[in-house]
Amino acid sequence: MESDEIKKYQNRNDCPVPNGILMIIGGGQEREVVLKEFYSLIKNENPVIELITTAGSEDVEGSYKEYKEIFQKFGNCAVNHMHHEKRELIDQEETEARLNAAHAVFFAGGDQLKLTSIYGGTSFLFLLKHRYIYENLLVGGTSAGAMALSTPMIYAGTGEKEMIAGAVKVTTGFEFLRDVCIDTHFVERGRTIRLAQVIATNLSTIGMGIEEDTAVIVRNGVDALVTGRGVVMIMDGKQSYGSNVTEFNEDMKLTIRNLQISILSKGEKFEIPQMNPPHK
Repeated sequence: MESDEIKKYQNRNDCPVPNGILMIIGGGQEREVVLKEFYSLIKNENPVIELITTAGSEDVEGSYKEYKEIFQKFGNCAVNHMHHEKRELIDQEETEARLNAAHAVFFAGGDQLKLTSIYGGTSFLFLLKHRYIYENLLVGGTSAGAMALSTPMIYAGTGEKEMIAGAVKVTTGFEFLRDVCIDTHFVERGRTIRLAQVIATNLSTIGMGIEEDTAVIVRNGVDALVTGRGVVMIMDGKQSYGSNVTEFNEDMKLTIRNLQISILSKGEKFEIPQMNPPHK
């Protein structure tokens, strides 16, 4: 339980409240339901959507066409395609002009480490975050494109490895949400222990495990709403103890006691905690 003094400092937040909206999707193949909701969040009659397929490596043109067909079922919109295989191939002038003209930006799935290694530290990412904070830009992502929106970001550790203490690998994501770790395909691929590993390594972080065809919509940077067909698991370790995550070896399985877990379905709301002092 936080003291009154800590609560007072947490409420004294001089950082700007984001004007934009995030939509974080847990992946899945039945895309139309959640993408229709994404489209409905765009406040423009003839929107321009930038679809970014950089995380993908196979049939990115086919992926773009599929998304374009789905979005254009919902209304009269322009769906542009952005894809970069190498950081040095980014045309800064072109990407910034296109980003300034967009009403929504959507990151498709693939490899989240590819996204952060290509766009991290670029003027493109700076402008994207600036427009999200100061303008009403809608930013969405699915699967790897969703995982990249938070920090910390998981980039390796699946199957039996995720049970080994210290075996899940994390790095810095795009930081649209700080002290939040997003994991996707959560129920389908049984990723509860994987997410618990991340929480055990830094207890100021909350875990957000999102099932397929399910999404979390975030307004004001903290106000979250669950939508879609599945559930979202919120994992909080602030009251936990007994973790062995620092004692890892090839055989030691993870132990952590007293994790707090909430399972939320469509229509449920929650507030993303702000445990660290805000910074600009």
